Amino acid sequence: MYWRRAVLAGTRFIQSGSRCRSSSTAGLEEARRAAASGMGNSTSSSFGTPATAPVNQIQETISDNCVVIFSKTSCSYCTMAKKIFNDMNVNYKAVELDMLEYGSQFQDALYKMTGERTVPRIFVNGTFIGGATDTHRLHKEGKLLPLVHQCYLKKSKKEEISVM
Repeated sequence: MYWRRAVLAGTRFIQSGSRCRSSSTAGLEEARRAAASGMGNSTSSSFGTPATAPVNQIQETISDNCVVIFSKTSCSYCTMAKKIFNDMNVNYKAVELDMLEYGSQFQDALYKMTGERTVPRIFVNGTFIGGATDTHRLHKEGKLLPLVHQCYLKKSKKEEISVM
């Protein structure tokens, strides 16, 4: 599913190298309302709830999807990363952290998992591949699409086995 970009009023984003981070949480409620009205993203309902530990929810999302992009809606590097996958016609799961009530906790969990708190945090075939710059480099080197294809091949083999 492709995600539409939402504009967050009152939220300032700082770009540093290939990193984006939020400098405030103002406008978050407005963004949530926009998401509920069909604008912005429609992340899994299990995200943003404190009942399940963020690391468990992140790991489940990564294992259920070939490509997962943990993102923020106003981050230009996140937009660049999504464009790479859109241009390759590859489906991905985008989790917009700034649209989640507990997005900061998810970002903290991603820090523990990847060593960085910045977005985007991109996983392909269950493996963390880096941010937008790393993804762009892999794409230019011709290594990104084979990683994605490996995942789809693996998933189709699992489906064949479960049908038998």
